[in-house]
Amino acid sequence: MNTQFDDIILLIKQSRANAIRAVNAELVNMYWNIGEYISKKIENAVWGESVVIELANHIRRNEPDLKGFSDKNLWRMKQFYEIY
Repeated sequence: MNTQFDDIILLIKQSRANAIRAVNAELVNMYWNIGEYISKKIENAVWGESVVIELANHIRRNEPDLKGFSDKNLWRMKQFYEIY
C-alpha cells in the first residue's frame, strides 16, 4: 500500500473535524442567543407567548431556506437558555 500521502489525508481529516467542532460551537452559541432574546422579551412583557408562533411564521415566510426554527424549536432554545 502506498503510504507517501497518508500525512496529507490525516491533515484533511483533522481539518474537517476542526471545522465540524467550530460549526457545532457556533450553532450552540446561536441557539443560546436566540433563547436569551426570546426569554428576555417575554420576561419583560414586551412579547406575549403567541409572539413566538408569529416569529416562527415570519422566519418561514421570509427565509424559507432556514430550517429548524419552528415555534417548538424556538421554545426549546428559550428553555436551553433558561436551564443553562
